[in-house]
Amino acid sequence: MTERKPGPGGGVQSLQRAFELLEGLADTGGEASLSELAATTGLPMPTIHRLIRTLLTLGYVRQNSNRRYALGSRLIRLGEGASRQFGTWARPYLAELVEQVGETANLAVLERDEVVYVAQVPSTHSMRMFTEVGRRLLPHGTGVGKAMLSQVPPEEVRELLHRTGMPAYTPHTHTEPEELLEHLRGIAAQGFALDESEQELGVRCIAVPLADTPVPAAVSVSGPEGRLTKEAVDHLAPLVQRTAAQLSAHLAEADLEFGA
Repeated sequence: MTERKPGPGGGVQSLQRAFELLEGLADTGGEASLSELAATTGLPMPTIHRLIRTLLTLGYVRQNSNRRYALGSRLIRLGEGASRQFGTWARPYLAELVEQVGETANLAVLERDEVVYVAQVPSTHSMRMFTEVGRRLLPHGTGVGKAMLSQVPPEEVRELLHRTGMPAYTPHTHTEPEELLEHLRGIAAQGFALDESEQELGVRCIAVPLADTPVPAAVSVSGPEGRLTKEAVDHLAPLVQRTAAQLSAHLAEADLEFGA
């Protein structure tokens, strides 16, 4: 039996390289040629050929008609499972936030250029905001999306907006890239984003990005403008920021425990 070479930290090098290849595909927008993968990952071409054949067989990579390679459909199941687990352990933090602010709390991640809601704890008000878990929206028109984009380098944001376009959800949605980029700089400076009826008329949202997460993520509270007033934002935003810090710390502790 051929012995597997150990990777950093005693791991299996071939497994490490397979994930480097998948992440390289994701970094190129989900599709690339073998030469582009070699440039992105720094892996030798013979290694890429061998790994690609295995990943094709397993369904984690597919080959398009133009002979370029793309992320395979079997990754969707893994991603959806990870998102559900992410949402499950986040719910107690969201529930505490709802008790503090009285409005619906959400957790979302950025996945393939879209905001995906992975957890929610609803308000106890009879009139409350519902954004279904699993719902996908473009990031430029949501509070959580803008919070996440505020942590992304401007050139990467421009590329994302070029891929997705900037359709208007309401008359208040940002639809010009440079205007949005200027808006994102303000969000980064103040530490939270506001959705002012940009995704749904009459709804205000306060969103804060999580720090040092494997994928961009953000937590938010949302409610009718009549309850979640501009005056209320000043004392509610720090509570959302504290929840974001707690979620970030929980993730960091989990990573340390796994790596120990």
